[in-house]
Amino acid sequence: MPGTGDIDVYDSRRSTVYAREGIVATSQPLAAESGIQALRAGGNAFDAAVTTAAVLNVVEPFSTGIGGDVFALYRTADGDVGALRAMGSGPIDASLDKLRGAVDGDDRGDTPELPERGPLTVTPPGAARGWERTVDDLGERSFAAALAPAIEYAREGFPVTEVIASQWSDWADALHNDHARELYLPDGDAPDPGEIVRLPALADTFERVQANGADAMYEGDIGERIVETVRSRGGFLSMEDLASVEAEYVDPISTTYAGAEVFELPAPNQGPIALEALNVASEVGAGSYPDGSVEGTHRYVEAFKRAFHDGHQYVTDPTYESLPPLTQREWAAKRAATIGDEASDTVSPRVPGSDRAEDADTVLLTVADDEGNVVSFINSIFTAFGSGLAADGTGVLLQSRGASFSLDPDHPNRFQSGKLPFHTLVPAVAKFGQDDWAAFGVMGGYMQPQGHLQVLSALLDHDASLQEALDRPRWRYRSDGHLAVEARFDDHLTAKLVRRGHEVAVEASFEFGGGQIVRARDGVLSGATDPRKDGSVVGF
Repeated sequence: MPGTGDIDVYDSRRSTVYAREGIVATSQPLAAESGIQALRAGGNAFDAAVTTAAVLNVVEPFSTGIGGDVFALYRTADGDVGALRAMGSGPIDASLDKLRGAVDGDDRGDTPELPERGPLTVTPPGAARGWERTVDDLGERSFAAALAPAIEYAREGFPVTEVIASQWSDWADALHNDHARELYLPDGDAPDPGEIVRLPALADTFERVQANGADAMYEGDIGERIVETVRSRGGFLSMEDLASVEAEYVDPISTTYAGAEVFELPAPNQGPIALEALNVASEVGAGSYPDGSVEGTHRYVEAFKRAFHDGHQYVTDPTYESLPPLTQREWAAKRAATIGDEASDTVSPRVPGSDRAEDADTVLLTVADDEGNVVSFINSIFTAFGSGLAADGTGVLLQSRGASFSLDPDHPNRFQSGKLPFHTLVPAVAKFGQDDWAAFGVMGGYMQPQGHLQVLSALLDHDASLQEALDRPRWRYRSDGHLAVEARFDDHLTAKLVRRGHEVAVEASFEFGGGQIVRARDGVLSGATDPRKDGSVVGF
């Protein structure tokens, strides 16, 4: 069984947290505690997930929010495995030609790209719809109750944590309009660690959604302000686009790795990439080599490189394009046959704007309760501070997910009205045994499926505990072809990878994502949080 922790290759920075009634793991302590309070008040894991997500909007505003999208993968107390997505699509009033014309003044190349931020990148936000449906369909408390802690922190203020303060400062220049700067740069600067920040305009918006439901985001004054903010700056968003947003259930996709069944989101999310990587790693026996060996690490990396290449060639909205069978064993066997003892050539991804999606960050939260529910829940506004635009007078930062569309008419992710963009977000659930389930994920753009592979291999191939699996130094394959490793990565292993032809570079730890995981096994709950964030695991 995975997770006994009998390894001696890496030292863990903290211990796994255990509980009986409920457990929440996420990247900010106040948010984790708010989720636990929802459980203590009679809610289940789904109530706690939405409560935590709403608070994260307030306390980690550059990563997430009601102006973005939301996805969930879960296992219910009844034993059902399900997935929910609430995301916006390409604006109805836009077209490929209109967008190419709009960016032509800045980019006169044959194939212009959408900018990283700004009005052309805004897609309709799905979060409010997703939060409300999660609570209404799967929770035990009201949507209004789920929003209450976020409103209190936005109105009364919260102290900024250290990692968040650093990132807030690094990305402050991304804020474009006056309302965004006034609200999110108190006194003209990013807040310092421990500084109290209040977000009154966001509190007002949350109170209106609390009183009137998610419709308040998509109709009336708030919706009109969102549209006016975008269109007045040259964007194409309309009230019709907002009205079209729905939260919908989709069928998860899955594979079996080392005896565990792993569930992911289907296209246009990165789930197929994660599953293909696991399948190829299994085909080449990456997990059969000693922990920390160059033989195993090389094979994990090469397995992911094939999945990375295939996913970036083909993953798109399947309503508009057919996808090859990326998650099938036969496909993995063919890809595995191309792996040798030396590093393969550089992969050239075809996802538009790879430089911006590479390191896009977001939030992940995982929750388990004593009924048997486990939830992996992800919110995002894509790039730091999203589009850089806050809808005037609302405090709502609007997402930049539209930047993932291509303006190349031959690209599978080319822009089309009503089409869903390529989405990096991938919550995940794993079944280790009949009464042994985990909800997990690793945030950070293209790091996400790579993190899934590494966390699962640690748990399943090398018997790591939950916390050890998140603490381990990571690698990540970059879209320019080099293999990035953390400074804590073993020097001898790095040298051996270089001798096999890998172009290795050391990068800062914040480039390697932020993971969270909770587990429900035989009536005992456990959880772990990533040391690369201000994370917290709270249980009772």
